Amino acid sequence: MSESAVDVAASSVSASGEAGFPFSAVVGQEQLQLALILCAVHPGIGGVLVRGEKGTAKSTVVRALAQLLPPVADERGAQRPARLVELPVGATEDRVVGSLDLQRVLRDGEQAFRPGLLAAAHHGVLYVDEVNLLHDHLVDVLLDAAAMGRVHIERDGVSHSHPARFVLVGTMNPEEGELRPQLLDRFGLTVDVAASRDVDVRMAVVRRRLDYEADPNGFADRYAEADRETADRILIARELVGEVELDDVELRRIAALCASFDVDGMRADLVVARTATAHAAWRGSRCVTADDVRIAAELALPHRRRRDPFDEPGISEEQLEEAMRQAAEEAARAEQNSDETFGPTGESETPPADEPDSEQGGSDSDGGRPDDDPDGGPDTPGGGGAPEGRAGAPPNSVARPPRWEVQGVGEGAPGRRSRASTRHGRVVRAVPDATAGLHLLGTVFAAAPYQRARGRFAGPLTLEPDDLRGAYREGREGNLVIFVVDTSGSMAARDRLSAVTGAIVALLRDAYQRRDKVAVITVRGSEAELVLPPTSSVDIAVRRLAGLRTGGKTPLARGLVEARAVVQRERVRDPQRRAMVVLLTDGRANGGTDPVPRARAAARVLARDGVTGVVVDCERGMIRLGLAAELARDLRATYIRLAEITGDSVAGVVRSQVTGIRAA
Repeated sequence: MSESAVDVAASSVSASGEAGFPFSAVVGQEQLQLALILCAVHPGIGGVLVRGEKGTAKSTVVRALAQLLPPVADERGAQRPARLVELPVGATEDRVVGSLDLQRVLRDGEQAFRPGLLAAAHHGVLYVDEVNLLHDHLVDVLLDAAAMGRVHIERDGVSHSHPARFVLVGTMNPEEGELRPQLLDRFGLTVDVAASRDVDVRMAVVRRRLDYEADPNGFADRYAEADRETADRILIARELVGEVELDDVELRRIAALCASFDVDGMRADLVVARTATAHAAWRGSRCVTADDVRIAAELALPHRRRRDPFDEPGISEEQLEEAMRQAAEEAARAEQNSDETFGPTGESETPPADEPDSEQGGSDSDGGRPDDDPDGGPDTPGGGGAPEGRAGAPPNSVARPPRWEVQGVGEGAPGRRSRASTRHGRVVRAVPDATAGLHLLGTVFAAAPYQRARGRFAGPLTLEPDDLRGAYREGREGNLVIFVVDTSGSMAARDRLSAVTGAIVALLRDAYQRRDKVAVITVRGSEAELVLPPTSSVDIAVRRLAGLRTGGKTPLARGLVEARAVVQRERVRDPQRRAMVVLLTDGRANGGTDPVPRARAAARVLARDGVTGVVVDCERGMIRLGLAAELARDLRATYIRLAEITGDSVAGVVRSQVTGIRAA
């Protein structure tokens, strides 16, 4: 048995003596297993993001991977198993990257650094469950460390650097909210996992899990040999990966693939190249082939095609086949051009510069077409323009909504809307509580008046525990934004409904960017319907808009009462998340007895509850009743007209993003 296999067997047993679930016993997640293996072979790939519904063995596979990694030498040279370090969603930046060791500073008077979770994960696996719920700033820190293999800390008067090469794995359920496209791009690979619909596969999954629960150690023994072989192959591939050759033909294939999918930047090309190299090493080959490139593209490109927050990530089999075919043609053309340019003797066959050639440089040649000019042709003065319908063309105009925020300072989930007291953000002042991080200047000012009383006339500052001051930080939080949408008959005119729907799309995009939770309530007929309960997945809200029905009367009071009920329920579930109600209506309540006074009374109740409100007035035409403005006053809400959110071409946006709205 090799040294790595011995350590695999040892590390697969937990402190309680119970073996972990074997990597090779996992059923139906071959692509996820391969992605994890490739990142273990070449950590420079940048980690794996695992997207999928709950109950699909995401965590099981990740934990099993740590059992296969080669052993690590500790500070004393002794061998220890690679660690699996789990980063909780509520972790602070100090816990992740490390911080000043206050105990040693006060006790010994020396500047000391306390390492964080990134240091503990060195040569192991850093696992972040529900990474989409982690603060964006922390995600950036993790991805920077995974890409560079080192952590640099400059804070609290401490300058420190240490290696941090680990396999970064993040898991997420898209229904709970998406990562921003910028952060998606930073993950090297992504895998979408789902429970198999094949009955035999489902039976095998259940049978193996039951067998494991009945006898964990005996079950692990049955798969020990397969796990040893995988561990040994990872170790061999790690040693081989530096010798794998990526020739120009395959490099051109990679560049052509990334160009055909129109991905932004060059990170995709680098990740595909590293992944293809790792896959070749995993196969035991010293040369990258087209199959290696294809597998790398399947793992590295789907999530990089997402340009709008509401775009669905992914690449179909047909799209990949077509891109591979085009890439092969590009590689063949390049090879043919190389053979024509350099003849059998290896000398250039390009005509001399003073000999004109109708094939080169003419005004009608391929190289001289305005469409190929990166600075723009005659139709794009100033350069940089793109014809309508091509990549880079500006989208239909939808004005960015004003920045609405909940009044006061909250303590809710990290986001980008309202002011909040957080562990991140800018330092506002010093406070007596130092648990959130040391405020050095505040600590010095607190201790300075007592130096003579403490017998200090020269030398270092004399500190006592009561002198410590913490840093009060103020950042931004995400809120619960409840959209109450009037879809009654008075709103059902085609142009008005298109404008309203376009406004909702613009507002939802704003909520996505500010990391809000959203809910959607529709008002029509005799009832108010909660068509989307509070969720962090804003793109689901956009899809739900496609099924809205319109027509009937306008029971506005019921919509506001339902909004209040949603706020109260969410305060029980998530008491720190503050709410905002956005009402889109023309104000013409006509459902039930005394509809307008009841609607205004319901608005006043919401205002007394301290709920921040926004009223978007959708009234149009020559005759305006101004009922929405009166509702805004009762709700103590911000008042805005629909035209301030939507642009002139909003109907085009609606057609491209939200279709199929049916009239009753």
